[in-house]
Amino acid sequence: MANQRPSPITPTVDFDKPGVQHGFLRLPYSRDDSAWGSVMIPLTVVKNGSGPTALLTGGNHGDEYEGPIALFDLARTLDVKDVSGTVIIVPAMNYPAFRAGTRTSPIDKGNMNRSFPGRPDGTVTEKIADYFQRELLPRADVVLDFHSGGKTLDFVPFCAAHILPDKKQEEQAFAAVKAFSAPFSMRMLEIDAVGMYDTAAEEMGKIFVTTELGGGGTSRAETVRIAKRGTLNVLRHAGIVAGAVDSQPTQWLDMPSGDCFSFAQDEGMIEPVVDLGDAVEAGQVVARIYPVGRTGQAPAEIKAGLSGILTARHFPGLVKPGDCAAVVAVPVD
Repeated sequence: MANQRPSPITPTVDFDKPGVQHGFLRLPYSRDDSAWGSVMIPLTVVKNGSGPTALLTGGNHGDEYEGPIALFDLARTLDVKDVSGTVIIVPAMNYPAFRAGTRTSPIDKGNMNRSFPGRPDGTVTEKIADYFQRELLPRADVVLDFHSGGKTLDFVPFCAAHILPDKKQEEQAFAAVKAFSAPFSMRMLEIDAVGMYDTAAEEMGKIFVTTELGGGGTSRAETVRIAKRGTLNVLRHAGIVAGAVDSQPTQWLDMPSGDCFSFAQDEGMIEPVVDLGDAVEAGQVVARIYPVGRTGQAPAEIKAGLSGILTARHFPGLVKPGDCAAVVAVPVD
């Protein structure tokens, strides 16, 4: 890190200045329609006193909307008098993807959540990841990063943290998940953790929590309410915002192994056989894939790898080999 060139991103705010500041992370980006242009990533900093720092992020993937809605709203409504510490709000991390309504950046096809630690001399997505890695994550005590299923998945609404080697850090993360008070709370397993924002934060020892709050490339009134309430709950739990946590009932879920995931091996039209939140048994058919090239052919079956509840499903009506068709998680008392 000592030999790396500095980040090309310049903030238009002073992270150490008291009060409320609305500004941008400005990343120079020369392109056909703006030779000396920039990517301007909106952010808000609310600082009052010397308490903990929360870093709140949405739009890590550009087609997931509960986080950006909740955070754009929080940026305009959070009263500095209610804050003891610092709240850094970035509603749309991968801003080019967010503006395009796509999971990955239209500039470089970069998946922000597979680009960490990033590079100051890399692609646009890598440069943004590098700034978070070197400038924003080190400032934070707690990190809340919003996700939902985007255009290709749909989830039961849950807040999550990961099983970690550091059990004290793990305990603190799951305490924040509990405080978020989503309808479901997940002990989450990642099938590909390399390059993730989550991993970068956790390796720094940060309290990191995330969500999956629906999907389909849109949002619902219910999931937006969950996101807004959960954000304030995490800030209150951390002692950064005044007030009591608004606790709601939650069902804890566990993802104990890779058997949670069922992947399509065929292409065609997918038929859901069970709905999100339904109980399933290991070996039960949860979806069928109909070949669409001709009539009269039997569909392929997608079966649950273990018993639990259907937690996520493929959203579009057509599916390709390798697509995640279903996820089952196990309820925990």
